Order: sequence, then structure tokens, then C-alpha cells
Amino acid sequence: MVEIGKPAPDFELSDADGNIHSLKEFRGKKVILYFYPKDNTSGCTKQACAFSALVPDFEKLGAKVIGISKDSPSSHRKFANSFSLKFLLLSDPELVAIREYGVWKEKKMYGKPAMGIVRTTFVIDESGVVTHIMPKVKPDTNAADVLKILTNE
Repeated sequence: MVEIGKPAPDFELSDADGNIHSLKEFRGKKVILYFYPKDNTSGCTKQACAFSALVPDFEKLGAKVIGISKDSPSSHRKFANSFSLKFLLLSDPELVAIREYGVWKEKKMYGKPAMGIVRTTFVIDESGVVTHIMPKVKPDTNAADVLKILTNE
């Protein structure tokens, strides 16, 4: 279970171009790691576009934005291209990081229980330690809420 004050679990996941990225490669930067259910859905698109719009602000604060879902690299490429997303999207089809971060949970889909990603954001400091966990975030306000956290630290 991921906890505030503890090291964030490392992972190795593929980006939209098939390049493998690990969390440890971003040591020395803050990382905004957000998990979302699915590319090209209304809520996920709102959330991604909001993060993308704030990338310059996050970069000024030394922070890198990374989005993770179980979608394929090709799906991520189409999603990023369709909305000119300016941050890294990583693919976790085997649910390795998704499970390790505890965001694969039972949800209600049209009144029926189903397993899926619960939209959650983690803020990780320059040394790889989790400083904030934001469960069940709202797609419209998540990026702005993270920016407030980073500017008030």
C-alpha cells in the first residue's frame, strides 16, 4: 500500500512510442503521477487537457506530469495527438503499477459492480517519496488542485 512519507513504488512502463520509463529516472524532480480510467472518455479528456494546459507551470516548479492507464501505447498516441497533450502517458495493460499503487478497485458501472481504475493522483518529491495522495479526484479540478499543493509547499 502506498503511504505518505514512504518511497513511491518504482515501475517500468511503456510510453506511446514504446520507450520504457521508470519512476526512478525522474529523481531530482517532483512527479505528479495520476492514474485515470480510459483514453478518449469525457472525464479523462478533461483531466488530461487540464494537466496539459498547466505543464508550463509545473515545469517552473520542477515537476513532471505522468498519466497512467491500462490503455495500449497506440491508444495513448492517438489520445495525445488528438488533444496535443504535453506530458508523458504510460501504458500499464498488465495492471502492475495500477495494482501496486492501489487504484484498481471495485466501482459501480451503471449500477453494477465492476473492477476499474479509481481516478487517483500522487505527488512524489525529488527523492522519490510520496508527499500527497489525492483519491477519487475530480477531472475538472485535479490539475489546479495539484498546482495549489505545489505552490503552497
